[in-house]
Amino acid sequence: EKLRDEHPIIALVLDYRELQKLLSTYIDAMPELVKDDGRLHPHFIQIGAATGRMASKNPGIQNIPIKTELGRKIRDAFVSDDGFVLVSLDYSQIELRIAAILSKDPSLTEIFKSGRDVHTEVAARVFKVKPEDVTKEMRRKAKVINFGILYGMGVNALKTNLGGTRQEAQEFYNQYFATFPVLAKYLDQVKAEAERKGYTATLFGRRRTFEGFKSPLPYIRAQAERMAINAPIQGTQADIIKLAMVEIDEFFKKENLGEKARLLLQIHDELIYEIDEKIAEELSPKIQNIMVRVLPEEKAQGVPILTSRSIGKNWGEI
Repeated sequence: EKLRDEHPIIALVLDYRELQKLLSTYIDAMPELVKDDGRLHPHFIQIGAATGRMASKNPGIQNIPIKTELGRKIRDAFVSDDGFVLVSLDYSQIELRIAAILSKDPSLTEIFKSGRDVHTEVAARVFKVKPEDVTKEMRRKAKVINFGILYGMGVNALKTNLGGTRQEAQEFYNQYFATFPVLAKYLDQVKAEAERKGYTATLFGRRRTFEGFKSPLPYIRAQAERMAINAPIQGTQADIIKLAMVEIDEFFKKENLGEKARLLLQIHDELIYEIDEKIAEELSPKIQNIMVRVLPEEKAQGVPILTSRSIGKNWGEI
């Protein structure tokens, strides 16, 4: 990928690899796994990822690509039953909101409380301009670092993702943490505690242990540090969506919805339901309400949890 512009053949090799992946992993393999009812029945693994996220296999249904047009075309093949629609409900910027909740950073919390766009606001603060003067490029850079710091991204990785020189990346990095000092302190604290205790915990107290801190190899220890920074954030997000899934299921039982509404798929911060088209518009806001209420107010500390929804006849549409 880094050599893409060095020679014309490299782009062609990457195109070929994308086509080969789509063909072998999805187009050729998935029809073989369809059961007599015309559906795929993937196996969901409750703690498939170390952070507590679910995984799926036979087939792995959570990683069908969405960023490319060809990947999206594969999603068009997943259609709702007659008389039903697919409803996608997605937590909005949930990991950044959790970072604000866990760190208690007042500046980051204030951005979410005000309902303004977090990437624009961060760009305005880091580049020292008014929000209305933030350019697309400034917002893109802010988005890279917003998500990058949640994954323990260092200056070199930031340079690669932003483009430009290492010095520019370092200045950007320093400016970001000068803007959000409480967040910076929290991330340092997570690293130090993980090293001392050998584990991190989510907002709900679920632990992830790290053997890597004991390694004599520097790159293994560095990897453990990066994973430790992300674990409480991604782990809390995994807890929240699982609690939401349970509550929504209870709600469906209470409302005697039977076969009129069913959960089809969970993809990290998104839930996809198949709902009777007559009740989908009325039911989906009620599901959203459960999703945003699942984190108690005292835990959310004033940071609003938001969801978006879309409805369509196939997965590509939504």
